[in-house]
Amino acid sequence: MKQKIIISLIFLLAFISAKAQNNLLETKEQKVGLVLSGGGAKGLAHIGVLKVIDSLGIKIDYVAGTSMGAIVGSLYASGYTGKELDSIFREADFETIITDDLPRASKGFFERSNDEKYAVKLPFNKFKVKLPSALSRGQNAYNMLLKLQLHVNEIEDFSKLPIPFFCIATNVETGKQIVLEEGNLTQSIMASGALPSLFQPVSLGDKLLIDGGVVNNYPIDELRAKGMDVIIGVDVQDGLMDRTEIKSATDVLLQVNNFRTIKDMEMKSKKTDVYIKPDITNYNVVSFDAVKELIDIGVVAGKNKAQELNQLPRKKRKEIHPFKQDTIQINKVELNGLDRYRRSYVLGKMKIKSFEKTDYEALTEGINNLVATNNFDVFEYRLKSSKTRKGYDFHANLKETETNTFLKFGVHYDGLYKSGALVNVTKNTLLFDNDVASLDIVLGDNVRYNFNYLIDKGFYWSIGLRSRYIDFHKSISAQLLLNDTEVDAFGLNKIDVELQDQTNQFYLQTQFRNDFALSLGAEHKRLEISSETLATDEEDEDFIFENTDYLSVFGNLKLDTYDDKYFPKKGFYFNGDLHWYLYASRFNTTFEPFSIAKADLGYALSLSHNFAINIRTSGGFKLGDKSTQTLDFALGGYGNDLINNFTPFLGYDFISLTGNSYVKAHAILDYEVFKKQHITAEANWANVADNIFETGEWFTLPDYRGYALGYAVDTFIGPIQAKYSYSPERKKSIWFFTLGFWF
Repeated sequence: MKQKIIISLIFLLAFISAKAQNNLLETKEQKVGLVLSGGGAKGLAHIGVLKVIDSLGIKIDYVAGTSMGAIVGSLYASGYTGKELDSIFREADFETIITDDLPRASKGFFERSNDEKYAVKLPFNKFKVKLPSALSRGQNAYNMLLKLQLHVNEIEDFSKLPIPFFCIATNVETGKQIVLEEGNLTQSIMASGALPSLFQPVSLGDKLLIDGGVVNNYPIDELRAKGMDVIIGVDVQDGLMDRTEIKSATDVLLQVNNFRTIKDMEMKSKKTDVYIKPDITNYNVVSFDAVKELIDIGVVAGKNKAQELNQLPRKKRKEIHPFKQDTIQINKVELNGLDRYRRSYVLGKMKIKSFEKTDYEALTEGINNLVATNNFDVFEYRLKSSKTRKGYDFHANLKETETNTFLKFGVHYDGLYKSGALVNVTKNTLLFDNDVASLDIVLGDNVRYNFNYLIDKGFYWSIGLRSRYIDFHKSISAQLLLNDTEVDAFGLNKIDVELQDQTNQFYLQTQFRNDFALSLGAEHKRLEISSETLATDEEDEDFIFENTDYLSVFGNLKLDTYDDKYFPKKGFYFNGDLHWYLYASRFNTTFEPFSIAKADLGYALSLSHNFAINIRTSGGFKLGDKSTQTLDFALGGYGNDLINNFTPFLGYDFISLTGNSYVKAHAILDYEVFKKQHITAEANWANVADNIFETGEWFTLPDYRGYALGYAVDTFIGPIQAKYSYSPERKKSIWFFTLGFWF
């Protein structure tokens, strides 16, 4: 009897003890971790899953991520909701972010001319061509992420973020994984997402880091070690392709890389309490044009796991208000890493002044201005709250580029200069730390060269030299070369000529903004025009119309806020020029000093996302002696960057309409029917003759009209365009075809 009582007591105590332990476990709040894998654009599906997690009210206690998972995860950990991330990423211009295509407004006129005529650009050092380390430096991505995380950018310990966070990167020198959980948050996630060949490696402390997906694309074990009881995992990695899907070398490399990650996931998926695998089969790492679809796929995948997610603890998230200021005050400016370049040069390019307010967009534009010079490989910066006054201190770490010589190439064809292959050598710091020299050699139907040298002092007076030589053969209007009596005597409307023009300029230039500049200078021009048409049988040499050296002084005022040189959708353009010709060599025996003034004005605006209108007007006139005809205005043809006073005019061939004064109006309707494919409808009207501003003819109905329909494809070598034009006066049509950037 006693034994039965003792046994019963033991069982009772054991039951009470077990019950107490179960109650203790039930009262203990489970910690929930979230791990997000890498996968490039496919990682946008993470946002859809986060929207579902938020809608269910699930509290996340720790976030871990790799690559795109680190980017999305860090923003979520910084306080953004899934819904807010949806809005942010739907509005993002991923093409600009990935290619690091800096806005045109961030480039000075010299950088623009260098960027808008070359198809291929290669670093060149010690007579060896160097391939760039990646397609992009990631500057646009860094600018975007820093602004989004400005409210937490001073937090050095990532466990102190609104939701504790860490991410994975790879040490490119050792191949080992690096767990990033302290330091510069923006720089850390840039390192985790530095996909080889797409983004250049990121220097962080004494380590050079690349995409964490190389070694650990799903850091579940590291997250479990943080004390997480339950882990939600979102996996957007590729599966293995079958033989029908492997069609290129890139596919083979991806398949080989996926061998390891997929094998890892076989084990790691079993360790995941709530494993979510969105169906991203039809997408790849660069499918950034499918933002909506990928986010929606994430939503579906999250809802499919709603039953499991509903079993997890629910707790309202602490509300965080991310940075939304438009204006900030910069106090102290600290720049580290400068050697060849002075502090004043950097601040001048960035337009930063201490203790002044600036809007965040202007700050980003200033940073882009500096990056666009290509003088720095790295520009990593942070904003920290000032200790003594309201506002921020600006801290930047810069790495000056070691390569200062570049080889660049381009191709072009048009009806005036014909075919040409362009070879360029550009060298920074040729004589001074802040100078740049550029030499173009054009080989083809007409050999040309173009040399530019600039000592760039930013918004102070810069010093420049230009020299160019242009040669072409063309049948042109006889009135550009002969007076009316001579035209009647010879009975010629057109003359086949060879024109050679060499122009050398020395100038001073100051920029009020990146897109607004005033230039003052002196010019030497040697102009030679000859023809076989008027040569006599006894003569072996061509008839010489012009063989003169001209000396002049000039002033130029230019404003260019167009967002694109060839297909602008917004912006304003003004180019005013005044040349005062003071001297001519003996060939021009009747020379007397004269001036030529001209201006070109344009305004572009978008009527819709794909539809834009560009309205332009231009005019010019001659003052003083008017006997020198070879520098008169000549209208006709289609193109950009034409020399002297040649002006495009649709409906007529190049250099068809001449006079010492003219006015012109031009309207362009541009519809982007497909991405980078444009249908254009154009009309231009003009009056051109001698002295039209004196006779009042400039304000009469146009004597000349031209209309055109065109189709253009904007390619990496430049626009490929075909235009059909028609003139009612001539009752004739003319086709224009161009290929490549103009140079």
